[in-house]
Amino acid sequence: MFFLKPTNQNTEQLIQLCKSGNQSAQLEIYNRYYKAMYNTSFRIVKNSFEAEDIMQDSFLMAFTKLESLKDVKIFGAWLKRIVINNSIYHYKKYIKNNEVSLDDILYKVEDNSNGIESDYEFTNIKAQQVLNTMKLLKDNYRIALTLNLIEGYDYEEISDIMKISNANCRTTISRAKESLRQKLQTVLEY
Repeated sequence: MFFLKPTNQNTEQLIQLCKSGNQSAQLEIYNRYYKAMYNTSFRIVKNSFEAEDIMQDSFLMAFTKLESLKDVKIFGAWLKRIVINNSIYHYKKYIKNNEVSLDDILYKVEDNSNGIESDYEFTNIKAQQVLNTMKLLKDNYRIALTLNLIEGYDYEEISDIMKISNANCRTTISRAKESLRQKLQTVLEY
């Protein structure tokens, strides 16, 4: 008998095999996408364990609903949308169930770390510093900026994901960028 190795196949072929329940194809799809999906979730929920759980749940959901995917060429974008929706849902649920703001906790954790050296120039800010500073933004600012700048969604898509009007989305992103700019300048002054 001849067995195709999933690693030699393109994503579209693997998705077709996944639709028929092929577990090695599912594992290959998982291996191709899990890091990106974990990072997407982590930027929203800001918790490694939660992001890992959300990513796993999202893959399970995607594999069980694969028949509803009309065009296998958009699998990556479809999966990312599932991850983002699940991440936002879990994050909002977490915030609702906890009185202490997650941002307050993260701020204290980051405040106890070694901090940022004062001789950094604004032009030398590393991407990690920007991402760490983004954690200090209000939830809706952080989520909107993550979806726009990091995930690459346009205003219309973000409006749909966050369930806000297009005008509100543009205002939120504009204010989020300004807030990030101010926080980065404050970090540089210390």
